[in-house]
Parts: sequence; C-alpha cells; structure tokens
Amino acid sequence: MAKNYIQEGEILTVTAGDSAIVSGAVVLIGERVGIALADIPALGAGSASVTGVWAVAKLGTDAVAQGDLLYWDAANSRMTATAAGNTLAGFAAAPAAAGTTFVHIKINA
Repeated sequence: MAKNYIQEGEILTVTAGDSAIVSGAVVLIGERVGIALADIPALGAGSASVTGVWAVAKLGTDAVAQGDLLYWDAANSRMTATAAGNTLAGFAAAPAAAGTTFVHIKINA
C-alpha cells in the first residue's frame, strides 16, 4: 500500500463547538455534512459518517421527489428543498410528501 494512505474516508473525526452533539445529528463540516455516530460532548471530538443514506428531519411543508437536491437549514436543524442560505447536503433517496417531517437522504452526493 502507498505510504501516504490515511483511511477510507467514510468516517471522519469532528470537533463539537460550544454545544454537545447528539448521536444521529447532522454535523456541518465546512460545506459538507456528516452524521454523528455517538454523542459528542461540547468542545470534544467524535466520529461522523460522511456517506450513506440517513433519515433526517425535513421542513414539513416541502414535498420531495426521489433524486431532489436537499439542503441543510442549520438555523432550524432540518433539511429543505430551498438552496438559498443553506448548505447542499445530498439528494433524496426516497420521496417524502408534504406533511412528513423526515426524509431519507443520501448525504454528500
């Protein structure tokens, strides 16, 4: 193996800010997202998955078709179909009707 290989890159170490991060929460990593794999204490480090399909909160009024781009609305801690002011997070792995509050998202794709 090449001497400069680090890791597969599916799981990265992230550091929490002033607030703790709960397991399963979306974590902003610059212009990408991850999903915390365990609770991360405030100012502590922990693991986040940066690949896969996850069930994540979404704006209840959004109707999402499979394949639609989804954006992380950090101010409201949910996915939305609205790009303006939000971070591209991936695409809908399955449709999610208006009135539902969760969407299956393929993150970072």
